[in-house]
Amino acid sequence: MKQEKTFSPKSGYLALILVLLGLGISLYGIIAYHMLYLIVILAVSLFCSAGFLVVNPNESCVLILFGDYRGTVKKNGFFWANPFFTRKKISLRARNLDSTPIKVNDKIGNPIMIGIVLVWQVDNTFKAAFEVNDYAHFVDIQSEAAIRKLAGHYPYDNFDDAQAEITLRSGGEEVNQVLEEELTERLAIAGINVIESRISYLAYAQEIAGAMLRRQQATAIVAARAKIVEGAVSMVEMALAQLSEKEIIELDEEKRATMVSNLMVVLCSDKDAAPVINTGTLHQ
Repeated sequence: MKQEKTFSPKSGYLALILVLLGLGISLYGIIAYHMLYLIVILAVSLFCSAGFLVVNPNESCVLILFGDYRGTVKKNGFFWANPFFTRKKISLRARNLDSTPIKVNDKIGNPIMIGIVLVWQVDNTFKAAFEVNDYAHFVDIQSEAAIRKLAGHYPYDNFDDAQAEITLRSGGEEVNQVLEEELTERLAIAGINVIESRISYLAYAQEIAGAMLRRQQATAIVAARAKIVEGAVSMVEMALAQLSEKEIIELDEEKRATMVSNLMVVLCSDKDAAPVINTGTLHQ
């Protein structure tokens, strides 16, 4: 397989002077002295004027002569090359791809919406020009394929897959690194260098977003309640221990159970307790 090679064209300024001289001399001779044979020089000068080439910074020009790749001009400036060359300009600037979020299935089959940001640039102009039909469109298609493959390897979160150490939501740099490696491998055929890639959008698909939100809320509530109960049990244990230690009141098993029950209700309730004043005896 051919590789990129550098082509060094002639200076465009020197060629411009020669072309202008040829045009000037031939036109002057034809008009002033009717030297018709100078039409040949005029025709050659006009033909040579088609060989001028301007290469801007961070731009390249692939040169082809009758189907044969002759090289790539990467040096910017004003040049002259064979007028028979077919030229194909390829930008070497870094480009951004902000993909529209697409619906895919994660590792456990949940439909999710995911999008990425990709920064890329052409590194090998030969591959970009001849190995693929349209390298920019190739980047779009392969990026979508890489997204689908990445989503299929990881769950969105570890609610349904408790054994998952890496998820799309919490994987962070590890997931982005896997994505970048996948894109680098896929785009190498087109001579594309992946500068950076990362997930820019991640959410459940609309049809399950509401249910997943309620599940997350329920999980958070359960975790909060567990923490509240843990603290309440510790406080009840401390209260009973201090009452016994300081001999403030003697409690039998029934009274102890009643006190524990009341304290747990007060400490675990999500609303302020409403006190009830007993105007009778302790047993009424």
